[in-house]
Amino acid sequence: MSHQLPDVQATAPDVTVGLSQVGVTGVEKLVKLARGDDRPIVLMAEFEVFVDLPSGRKGIDMSRNLATIDEILEEITREEAYRVEDVCGDAAERLLEKHDYTTTAEVSMSAELVTREETPASGLETQSTATIVASATATDEGTRAEIGAEVTGMTVCPCSQGMSESRARDKLHELGIDEETTEEFLDAVPQPGHSQRGHATLTITTDDSPAVDLRDVIDVARDSMSARIYNMAKRPDEDHMTYEAHADAKFVEDCVRALAEGTVEEFDHLPDDAVIHMKQSNDESIHQHNAHAEREVRMGDLRDELRR
Repeated sequence: MSHQLPDVQATAPDVTVGLSQVGVTGVEKLVKLARGDDRPIVLMAEFEVFVDLPSGRKGIDMSRNLATIDEILEEITREEAYRVEDVCGDAAERLLEKHDYTTTAEVSMSAELVTREETPASGLETQSTATIVASATATDEGTRAEIGAEVTGMTVCPCSQGMSESRARDKLHELGIDEETTEEFLDAVPQPGHSQRGHATLTITTDDSPAVDLRDVIDVARDSMSARIYNMAKRPDEDHMTYEAHADAKFVEDCVRALAEGTVEEFDHLPDDAVIHMKQSNDESIHQHNAHAEREVRMGDLRDELRR
């Protein structure tokens, strides 16, 4: 016995709902950063591009918009730029002009930046890698841009180190070492604590383009942890890193506090309404979980807190 199925016709919904973000991700482009008389830095950057979709439209014409987005990014990245956040800002502003139905356009990018440096003890030439992040949001009221970086370093747990120091103090007492000599030794030789690889992220967002040097952002982030780490290291460098880290043991939240202090010290010229985003994540070595701390705050409020 056969049954005739009713005709089925796919139709677009009669009711549409506005969406705050519709766009594309994973768009890769080469970005050239000018350095005066030096050769430009070439980055393989990955872009994400979004526009707002008002409730009066069912879609953003994806295929047509992909061509528009690609055209804009090609044009923006063809010439050398001095700031990656300006690349995002220019692209966002052009997207806003091209899409007469939208009120907001957002462009973000990330890329690996490799710089040359020397190891701290042996002076060996090596390279350091940081993930740079930039974004811009363009509206009819203007453009806000973000620049920042994620870097990797080393941290040491103060609690674990404190237990090791207590054990060492007890043992020195058993061996008949006087208290003054014991404390002098412990001050000079930091005791072991469990260490972890840490990931510090610092970003700054302002109207137009943040008046900061990306290299300074990277330095503040690297110095916020217990010690910097290096790609290539000889034994004297390994000893240097281990000693420095254990001499400045920090909890994950201490690293965010160090980010705050470093930001105010290095970028005190920033306006009060600049938004500072600070984040620290540690890959724990003796636990199966990781540790995380994060803070987002206006520059004016951060200044006031530190001055108090």
